[in-house]
Amino acid sequence: MRAERLATFALGAAVVAVGALAWWLQTRPALVVDASPLAGLPRSAGAWHSVELPLASAVESILRADFNLQRAYYDSAYYDSAGASPVWLYIGYYGTARGGRPEHIPRGCYTGAGWDIESARVIDAGDGSGRRMTEYRVARNGDRQLVHYWYRSSRRTGMVGGVDQRLDQILGRLLQGRADGALIRLSTTLGPSDESQARARLFALGRELEGQLAQHWPAEHPRS
Repeated sequence: MRAERLATFALGAAVVAVGALAWWLQTRPALVVDASPLAGLPRSAGAWHSVELPLASAVESILRADFNLQRAYYDSAYYDSAGASPVWLYIGYYGTARGGRPEHIPRGCYTGAGWDIESARVIDAGDGSGRRMTEYRVARNGDRQLVHYWYRSSRRTGMVGGVDQRLDQILGRLLQGRADGALIRLSTTLGPSDESQARARLFALGRELEGQLAQHWPAEHPRS
């Protein structure tokens, strides 16, 4: 009987603690996003140089991000006049108030736009950072692309979504009061026999961008 009473007491205490935590989180002031640091992300990354590719307003309204960034990056080591592909970057940033993650995940976006996902796997960046990402091979009307995407927050990068991203958001709310995040996606044209070169382009630009993003992450401030 004593063990049962202790178990009941522990359960009741846990319920009260969870309720108090939920109340505390709900009563925190709403956060306002300042995306200017991300908007100021340098146009060059190492040997890479980029051009802006503004999103159509209709696409932005569907994505409902707090901030979108889309560019094409070129590096003379990989790009030449013969038509080697640039690397396309898309970043969709979602503040704490938006849940820190996109409503439309890449799989749905690609298939909805008519792309077939030929393969999908989780890979490691291989640069010692431990950064993980999802790799897609996609095809549409004879065109093929290699795609790398991952999720990032102010605390951590290289998340592939699901449990790891949810745990990061919970910790962020508890420790910093914020649970923002972004989808980082890189893609490049995939020829019939250049998959290793395409992957090298994505890895090379990804390494450069990670250092920049850590220094140009959006800020969040309590609403006054």
